[in-house]
Amino acid sequence: MMSGSFIMAGGLNLYYAQAGSGPAVVYIHGNTGSSLWYSKAMDLPGRTCYALDLPNFGRSDPMPGDVDLFRYAESVSAFIEALGLEKPLVVGHSLGGAVAQALAVSSPGIANGLVLVDSAAPSGLKTPRDRYPLIEMMRTDRAFLSKALAATVPTLKDPSLFEALVDDALRMAEKAWIGNAEALSAFDISGKTQDLDLPVCVIWGKLDYIVTEAMARETAQAYAGARLEILDGVGHSVLVEDPGRFLAILGDFASKIGQ
Repeated sequence: MMSGSFIMAGGLNLYYAQAGSGPAVVYIHGNTGSSLWYSKAMDLPGRTCYALDLPNFGRSDPMPGDVDLFRYAESVSAFIEALGLEKPLVVGHSLGGAVAQALAVSSPGIANGLVLVDSAAPSGLKTPRDRYPLIEMMRTDRAFLSKALAATVPTLKDPSLFEALVDDALRMAEKAWIGNAEALSAFDISGKTQDLDLPVCVIWGKLDYIVTEAMARETAQAYAGARLEILDGVGHSVLVEDPGRFLAILGDFASKIGQ
């Protein structure tokens, strides 16, 4: 059974959902996201899954100061420490994939492995500035936001979950709407990943309109021995579009790295 709680980590009150028992898996959501994006992926046999709301998102506190992916990674590190988790498997979706990579680079040894789901590449994810007015429209116009989010979950067939995801997107701190786009554009850890002694699995859906296959391959090639899973029939968010498939890949990867 999944339960929700708050914990003080790094001076911020962070919300998280938890389910299961066994070695820890930490889920990091993407932009305009929250822990709810993992609500159908919390039942991973033999594992305890923790899905947090990053600062600026969902029910967690806003983050003082500028938006930066390494600062988000610091919050994840503080979350792991506050809960006393020992070398969890860290899973990041979209922006959360960049946060997971920032965590691995800035805190070597904190994770037992990385799973990067339709993730920004190590060289970042550029959003042209002429699209920033559209981001502002998403913040202020629920119907426009709904259309934008629908494109990230093209095969999702759960209207009630989708509406809840839109509701949670609207919880995002005002400064994070443009701030996240700027942070993703500025993110670049190229050349800092090859020496990481860390198992990595990269998952990419062929219907993803945000992250290209070239980006997914770039991410996989940035990590020595990384596994690349290219999935037919899903878009940017297999964790909600086809959670059973996602959990099967995750469970297989976890078993092979001894997690």
